[in-house]
Amino acid sequence: MDQRPVPGRTAEDATGSTAAPGDPARRPDITDARRRIPRTDALLRDPRLSAAVDRLGPQRVKAAVHQAQERARTGGIPPEQVPQTALSLLPGTAGGLRPVINATGVLLHTNLGRAPLSAAARQAVREAAGPTDVELDLTTGVRARRGRSALAALHERVPAAGAVHVVNNGAAALVLAATALAAGKEIVVSRGEMVEIGDGFRLPDLLVSTGARLREVGTTNRTTAADYAAVIGPDTGFVLKVHPSNFRITGFTRSAEPADLAGLGVPVVVDIGSGLLAPHPALPGEPDADSQLRAGAALVTASGDKLLGGPQCGLLLGRKDLVHALARHPLARALRVDKLTLAALEATLTGPSTPTALALTADPDRLAARAGRLAATLAAYGIDVRAVESAATVGGGGAPGTTLTSAALSLPEPYAAALRTGRVPVVGRLEAGRCLLDLRAVPEEDDVRLAEAVRSVAQGPAGPSAPAGTEG
Repeated sequence: MDQRPVPGRTAEDATGSTAAPGDPARRPDITDARRRIPRTDALLRDPRLSAAVDRLGPQRVKAAVHQAQERARTGGIPPEQVPQTALSLLPGTAGGLRPVINATGVLLHTNLGRAPLSAAARQAVREAAGPTDVELDLTTGVRARRGRSALAALHERVPAAGAVHVVNNGAAALVLAATALAAGKEIVVSRGEMVEIGDGFRLPDLLVSTGARLREVGTTNRTTAADYAAVIGPDTGFVLKVHPSNFRITGFTRSAEPADLAGLGVPVVVDIGSGLLAPHPALPGEPDADSQLRAGAALVTASGDKLLGGPQCGLLLGRKDLVHALARHPLARALRVDKLTLAALEATLTGPSTPTALALTADPDRLAARAGRLAATLAAYGIDVRAVESAATVGGGGAPGTTLTSAALSLPEPYAAALRTGRVPVVGRLEAGRCLLDLRAVPEEDDVRLAEAVRSVAQGPAGPSAPAGTEG
């Protein structure tokens, strides 16, 4: 067969080789690099990526591998970096939630999941993830009370309670009480306590949805025991006292306490909200469950993921007959908590101090010293940072108006967005044109991670783009 060159093409062209015009020597190009890109099956045999498959599943790992390979094909990375790049694209867990460092200065930040669990609670959750004796008596082999050890631990922490029960959140605790005790009846409540509990959910709407009717008494700023007594009758299910946990009314005010209402002949239900089980010296104005019960409340409802420092759940504590009636109501089955919540709750109640408790009692001088050390370390890398005084808050609807002396790192404003979107997300707050990283809710063992996150942002391709006037 005639293999004469086609006019206009070189012999190298006919064989698939390339040459620069005027240079017969073959020129290496991106095609050569592409040939060195590892194949997908070979990459998945890499022990590190193989372990990631066991942790995250094959689809997510393959997607990261293909993304890394594509970067190499376009010349973004050398072929040799494909395995490491694929690993860097993988999340730490199969879930979509990302752990963050809470440097907002809000101890119980609702958008960040409120109370962080203690190490003991996290370990308890891991242990409970498999089969457990949540409803089985291992000695007799017969069915047992669900979550009995967690309930016993809660009962022990609140001696004034005749019995306790747990549901899936604080609002559910109030809904169960209203449904079981006041469906088709009236709930008497002060106008000054008809609160909105967040995200547009309003207490009146919540209670009316149970089939109860609301009987408002008093005024926004003043309600007396006589106001309640004047409307009590055969249709009264209970009197409700709600702690206005996310706001304060000051000035010409008055409110009735459980002791003032206990003799009205109907149960007094007190929603304390924040989950404080006993008085706390740092929060003298915050109501607690034990004190409210001793003062005459028949039932107290609260959240477990606020000042208690535990998992999301709703606590019901009070008179034995009332709590037992609530626990046996059909709605209780729909509101019950899972074994992981029970495990975390028990470990919170019986284990060492929670991160919330530690943050609440943190020494301001120690916080200032930490901020000073971190600022000095970061300034050595040329970062515009300084240690400043700060004011933290409880958050989560707890102790409104109470501030906690704290310390923070002050950085240029553009750091806020850059830190939130970093590999280790850090959430701070903006104040007076600066990004503040408040240390009150940051465990001391996270100081190194916090510093590394700031350094990573500062040493990025161009650092955070600070507008004129933000430096210094």
